[in-house]
Amino acid sequence: MRVYVPLTLPGLAEVQQAGELGGASLRAYAVTPGLREWYVSDDIEELEYAALGRAAAASLRMLAEDPEAPRKRVVVAFDVADKAVTAVPGIDEASLGQVAVAGPVRLAAAAAVHADADDAVKDVEAAAAAVGAADAGDDDARFTVDGADDHELLWFGVQEIPGLLA
Repeated sequence: MRVYVPLTLPGLAEVQQAGELGGASLRAYAVTPGLREWYVSDDIEELEYAALGRAAAASLRMLAEDPEAPRKRVVVAFDVADKAVTAVPGIDEASLGQVAVAGPVRLAAAAAVHADADDAVKDVEAAAAAVGAADAGDDDARFTVDGADDHELLWFGVQEIPGLLA
């Protein structure tokens, strides 16, 4: 199963140094029954893109909590055994697609890294500052957060992580 793990650039640097991420349980996003039902689609690529988007939103929230982190969303995609993944029961739209992955995952097993391009930084910075207000129902803040979503995350191979961190 493909899972998408939200990070920040400092978090990615820690993962690179450790060679793995997660402990007993790792928060990630994947194509879950709830996500399938919400998006009413059977197209796996479409659903995986939705799961990636959920992870990007979680990365944005991580940036909001870490004002020192560079303003780029980061998501690492892994292929893990289905039995290692458990859907997290959710009570709201924000938890759709959220899963827990058992045990640590080796960075060498990553399928790809997705990150914002340099031209997204200004919009991501504004979105990180506005995400709390957006979550509280502020429509103007929601519009600002949506501005970050207008930027597609770029695809990078695992061997390109040093360049992303430079």
